[in-house]
Amino acid sequence: MSGSRAWAGDQVKVAAGPGAIVTGVREKGPGPVPVWMLRPLYSGTLHQGETDAPGTLTVIRRRAERIADP
Repeated sequence: MSGSRAWAGDQVKVAAGPGAIVTGVREKGPGPVPVWMLRPLYSGTLHQGETDAPGTLTVIRRRAERIADP
């Protein structure tokens, strides 16, 4: 994991949309290609999204910061 790359539990700003929480990173498709699974900050887990472009995610707060300061 890179120090600047978003990881599971991080709060992020999506370049083409609203804020989200990274729920996980998994490999998908041929290759395989890593995919970042996202959920909206306030809409629960029903409307999940994903991206294979981690450069479009800006980390707002790391998971440890979110846990320490809810």
